[in-house]
Amino acid sequence: MAKTSIINKLYNTGPLLLLYYLCISEVDSNLEKIFEIFTLNFQIILIYFWVLKRPEIMANGHIFFAGLINDVVMGFPLGISSLSYLIIIFVGTYVRNKSVNTTIASDWVTFFMAMVFSNILFFSLLNNFSDLSFSISKIGYNMFFTFFMFPIFWLLFNLYQMTFIGSRDA
Repeated sequence: MAKTSIINKLYNTGPLLLLYYLCISEVDSNLEKIFEIFTLNFQIILIYFWVLKRPEIMANGHIFFAGLINDVVMGFPLGISSLSYLIIIFVGTYVRNKSVNTTIASDWVTFFMAMVFSNILFFSLLNNFSDLSFSISKIGYNMFFTFFMFPIFWLLFNLYQMTFIGSRDA
């Protein structure tokens, strides 16, 4: 009994550990060096799915702290990623509270809105409070690939949830 409880807790912390790993490892910038235009904001997909489906797995404080770690690793002004992640949390929480049943289609549409608001905040703060510059095309590629990769990761996370955590949504 105790062994299965420990294993279940490890499976429950898997998405949170993945978020911390992604924030520490600079995975998105490494993909850009390999594929030139392929950039993906995997953290936003991860946060949105788990806040929407199982909010008890990723607490808001952990997500905020992961954003601070991401800012330090990427060299952004402190707090910009955290505020961007909080926008994702806000939209995901709103959608979870207003909808009875979510589907991949409804999650995809609401994810687009969350991503747009989050990126507007992120890049406007980045342009106003740092010397870093990003081209519109780079932002567009990032949003395009993140948006179109969402259903794939939605299915993978849903499979992970049903297999290891349990099929109950929040």
